[in-house]
Amino acid sequence: MSLPVLDTNVLSSPARLLTAAGLFYGAWKYIEARRSPLNALPTIGHSGVLTSYITAIKWLTNGPELLREGYLKYPNQPFKIAAISKWVVVLSGKQHVDEIRRAPDEVLSLVEAIADNTQTKYTLGPVDVHPHHEITIRTGVTRNIVGKFDEIRDEIVESFNEYIPLTEDWLTVPAYETVMHIICRTINRFFIGAPLCRDPGYRALQEQYTFDVVVSAQIINLFPGFLKPLVGRYLTKVPKRNREAMAYLGPMIDERLERIEQNGRDDPDLPNDVITWLLDSATHDYHRSKKDIVQRILLLNFAAIHTTTMTLTQCLYDLALHPEYVDEMREEAINAVEEHGWSKIAMTKMRKVDSFMKEALRLNSSGSFIMSRKVMRDWTMTDGTVIPSGTYLGIATAAMNLDETLFPDAMTFKGFRFAEMRQGDGDLDSIKHQLVGLEMDQIIFGHGRHACPGRFLAINEIKTMFAHILMNYDVQLENGSKVRPPNMTAEASILPNQKAKLMFRKRKSA
Repeated sequence: MSLPVLDTNVLSSPARLLTAAGLFYGAWKYIEARRSPLNALPTIGHSGVLTSYITAIKWLTNGPELLREGYLKYPNQPFKIAAISKWVVVLSGKQHVDEIRRAPDEVLSLVEAIADNTQTKYTLGPVDVHPHHEITIRTGVTRNIVGKFDEIRDEIVESFNEYIPLTEDWLTVPAYETVMHIICRTINRFFIGAPLCRDPGYRALQEQYTFDVVVSAQIINLFPGFLKPLVGRYLTKVPKRNREAMAYLGPMIDERLERIEQNGRDDPDLPNDVITWLLDSATHDYHRSKKDIVQRILLLNFAAIHTTTMTLTQCLYDLALHPEYVDEMREEAINAVEEHGWSKIAMTKMRKVDSFMKEALRLNSSGSFIMSRKVMRDWTMTDGTVIPSGTYLGIATAAMNLDETLFPDAMTFKGFRFAEMRQGDGDLDSIKHQLVGLEMDQIIFGHGRHACPGRFLAINEIKTMFAHILMNYDVQLENGSKVRPPNMTAEASILPNQKAKLMFRKRKSA
């Protein structure tokens, strides 16, 4: 009995098609690369169609190192670095900062850059189509910092009593995790009020959502554009988190909408919280839907918890490593609070505290690549360099922070560096050289019209926590270590060590 003859042509046709498609794709990418204006820019790492992926893999794990290498090789010049699915064009220096902040949105788009980097369509939902929450931050949030400062202070005290109770002996806690718990409670006391801000399930939801967004975005960005919808649909946990958040917030929103319908917006007993502020800034009917309000509250928490936790954690690591600054900062905090109480005004009087925190972020910023933009149409820089449409660009901020021409003795931690720069101000409280200020040398919150609108709340929150720690605790790293916990990096992000522990005890020194 003879065996059937296999039709090898039929079996091999899919392989042939895949091979042909691969060859076509490679040839197309090669021709595209040769024709692109980006070909004229110097490259850090490999620039070949295939070899560039070697650099792209390094970018995934250690972007800050590549950015600093480029900054030192090509000071004040554009250069490019390969990422998995795109080229990243890197700019630096005051001139480039000024060019980016002046460029119109239809040429350089922050919204589109965030959408690509964070994959907002799959991680945050469609809240970036009409980002009216930015209006909410600039109006409702910022305007209520003074009026709700007592609530911020009260929740800080309650949170510290729970997570870091005052004890005569040293108490060891996981630094990042503990800070995140305190930040989450405090920011939600401001946003949504008690008792919901203290609900363990609600807090866990908001903290986990932050983690889900970051991890999901990193995974989705590993894939080419045509695969992102498929990957995003099956990897993101946004629908689940939205349902969980709806269970907590939905009844509150229903009650608020019904109350406004019955009594009008001028109801004097209407709660002064983020739900009301979002409704005040709504510009479309769907902005008043439960689904939209819930998504935006999740988004506001993501922005507030993630960055603020990183900032305070870095500051506390440096506080533990530099006890020589404690006495002067403690005295300053005590005097400010005695004169002005726990208030926004008191926070502005803490120049040394502000300087210490700004110096901590200079050496350990939350990102090495800030003011990111997506080029929406070909952009010609003042030096004639052409950046083509579709390019992702930004400023090498962490490398600038270590530039000796900008910060003398740049590699040394000088806690009062910026306070000394303000010595000629007298009693004037200008924002120059302050953490909340926008400067060309040290970019923390962006610059120009797209600077972070939530920075006023964030800075007041973490300064209040930092002052509370100074006035009540002694702090050191686990077992009195004098070695700074190494940062973690993911692409251009710089994250504080999430495994390190801090030790607290009731303050013993004067």
